[in-house]
Parts: sequence; C-alpha cells; structure tokens
Amino acid sequence: MPKTKRRKQFAALPFQAGAEGVEVLLVTSRDTGRWVIPKGWPMKNRRPHRAAAIEAYEEAGVVGKADKTALGTYDYDKRIETGAIPCRVTVFPMKVAQLLDEWPESAERRRAWHPVEQASELVEEPELQAILRAFGSRAAKQRGGSAKAASAKTLKEEDGVSRAG
Repeated sequence: MPKTKRRKQFAALPFQAGAEGVEVLLVTSRDTGRWVIPKGWPMKNRRPHRAAAIEAYEEAGVVGKADKTALGTYDYDKRIETGAIPCRVTVFPMKVAQLLDEWPESAERRRAWHPVEQASELVEEPELQAILRAFGSRAAKQRGGSAKAASAKTLKEEDGVSRAG
C-alpha cells in the first residue's frame, strides 16, 4: 500500500500562570469531543505561528501572541467522513493575554484550563503528550520562589512580554 503524505497543520498551545504553576487551555474537538489543542491548516500569506494564533482565537476564544519558535511536532490522523487524513502538526506556545466570552466556535466546543501535567494525560496523541510534558518540565526548571510568581516569571521570560498586573 502506498504511503500517504502527511498534510501540515499548525497549532497553538495557549498557556497562563496558574496558582500551582503553568496551565494550558484545551478545547474539545467538534466531532468526538476529545481534548485537543487549537489547530488548523496553513493560511495563505500567514506565517505558521500567526496561523496558529488565528486558530486559537477561532476555536478557543484566545487572544495573545504565539511564539515564532515551535515546541515540536506531532502526528495524528484527522478523522473525516470518508476515513482519515494523516497530519503533522507544528505546535507554537502562545501566552494568553485575553480569553473571550464569545468566539467563532463557542457553540461547537468546550474549553478548560488544566495544569500542564494533567493536560498531557487528557490528550490522546503520544507525541503531543511528550510536548506537553517537556513544556511543563522546562517551565518547572525555570521557576524560583512561589509557584505563582515563578509561573509569571517563566511566562515573561518565554515570551519576552511583561504581564499586565
């Protein structure tokens, strides 16, 4: 059987400082309701990290700036009526500046904040689980002091953006 070429997708990993450390925002998929990160197809005249940020807005109501440097990639099969499309997803961290009450896909999806360790257990894809664990480990290594202060410091260092206070 011939090997099918994987299609590219770009994803955002929305994150914030939580009381116990870094939290990530997961959304449910429209078809199965499983926990995923916001992602979508490449967009004409948009750089990959910008396309990821647009998907985060559309799928999760997230406003923020996605980092230009990817955390990694993972493979999955996008489920469609006629079968599946093999995809390779490039993941960009995105510090959340604002979470909107209404967004384009709010009637089709649920969203929830999760500690990064818990989020890694909720998603199905092993490579995405590894990306989440590595992201959490990196944030934990950079921390100093209280969890809340450390998370704010980590987020500021990773994005080069000061937190509004």
